[in-house]
Amino acid sequence: MAVTTRLTWNGEKSLQKLLGNVSLSLLYKSSVHECSIEDMLDKCNHQGSTVTVIYLPNCIVGAFLLGHYPQMRENCRSKNSSFYFSLNNTKTTEFVKVEAQIVSKKLAFYSSNDIIFSLIPHKSHVFIPLSLKTALGISPITSSNYLECEVFRVEGIKDDKGYIRRITGVTPYRNRLLEELRAYTPYADLVSEINILLLGPVGSGKSSFFNSVKSVFRGHVTRQAAVGSDVTSITEWYRIYSIKDGIDGKSLPFMLCDTMGLDEKEGVGLCMDDIPHILKGCVPDRYHFRPQQPITSRHPTFIISPSLKDRIHCVAYVLDINCINSLSSEMVAKFKQVQKIVLNCGVPQVVLLTKVKNYHGVLQEDFLNMNISMTSQSQIMEIQKMLKIHISNILMVENYAPEWEQDPLKDILILSALRQMLRAADDYLEDLPLGVTDEVAGMSQLDMGD
Repeated sequence: MAVTTRLTWNGEKSLQKLLGNVSLSLLYKSSVHECSIEDMLDKCNHQGSTVTVIYLPNCIVGAFLLGHYPQMRENCRSKNSSFYFSLNNTKTTEFVKVEAQIVSKKLAFYSSNDIIFSLIPHKSHVFIPLSLKTALGISPITSSNYLECEVFRVEGIKDDKGYIRRITGVTPYRNRLLEELRAYTPYADLVSEINILLLGPVGSGKSSFFNSVKSVFRGHVTRQAAVGSDVTSITEWYRIYSIKDGIDGKSLPFMLCDTMGLDEKEGVGLCMDDIPHILKGCVPDRYHFRPQQPITSRHPTFIISPSLKDRIHCVAYVLDINCINSLSSEMVAKFKQVQKIVLNCGVPQVVLLTKVKNYHGVLQEDFLNMNISMTSQSQIMEIQKMLKIHISNILMVENYAPEWEQDPLKDILILSALRQMLRAADDYLEDLPLGVTDEVAGMSQLDMGD
């Protein structure tokens, strides 16, 4: 009879995500394989990297060990990288160069000469010091007697300590990036919000990017904007989306402006004559696009005298990375036509490549820069050649589409892309002629007077 894990489906997925998209094979289950340290080692020795999961009455904790379990009669400690986690809160605490050793029928993990975490199988007991409980978000009064202990072989993980540092560092870096964007203010307070325009073909991921940004700040995956993969554009309305920090939080100082998809055929998709009006801030929220009938100043909602706050401050060309090398000559020509309009309006531009399936390899270990292997891919070189945009402004993300749970590495890519767009917008605001900003200030005072 097959031995099955006590982990729920969601728990197993969370653990796989925490360990870097790996697969898990159950080696040991205390209620089935007896509870002695000898029985445990018999199942777990020479199995490579493992994760030990301990089920307490009100939470689940565990320890990852890179490399083999220590041997019963070894005098030395195995010098493998480990980290500890509380699965319920997905909190991790990293102890670099933590060492594991079997001592008096218990599995003990050491930092220097102090035992910081230990498992006593024959007593169904786990020792977790108060400092570690606090770090992992575990109640200080949590019982030390566990209900079950399971050990899994971790398959597909790199035997690389840098890889482990990356896994344990992803959530803290994601949180720092989130706080940086929460504290963002536009350059010199010239505007209250930055307007970022998303332009791209049907199905490229424009609406999904907005949903993904909103999901990161909301704290769970959300789908406000309708998305789809139809041959015609799902988006028929011009939408100016605000982003709130949390469910009832304040609106953050940036807007994402979603448009109808570009089409290689004339008279289909977003009309080219609408783009200058969008860039100048003349098109209102919820304007209904008409591919063969562009907006004019006679339209009842046309904004006759837009100010700097109404304008677009950065354009993001959104493209499916998997379709770059197969773009038709007509679509390339359409993009160059759009780019000429954007450049004539003086608006900064970036490229946002979506549907990056190997997104785990996009960033270097420190999360600060893209890996050279990614930037040298044929799709990136083709985009540079086509749009003459600097590599630092070619951004890669994997949007939240079918998933229901967040991934901190996806969040980092999404937030990094948003940060680069805001930096481009700040450069645009800083470079504005003095007369333009004075004119805008005058208009604002006039509005207040009315």
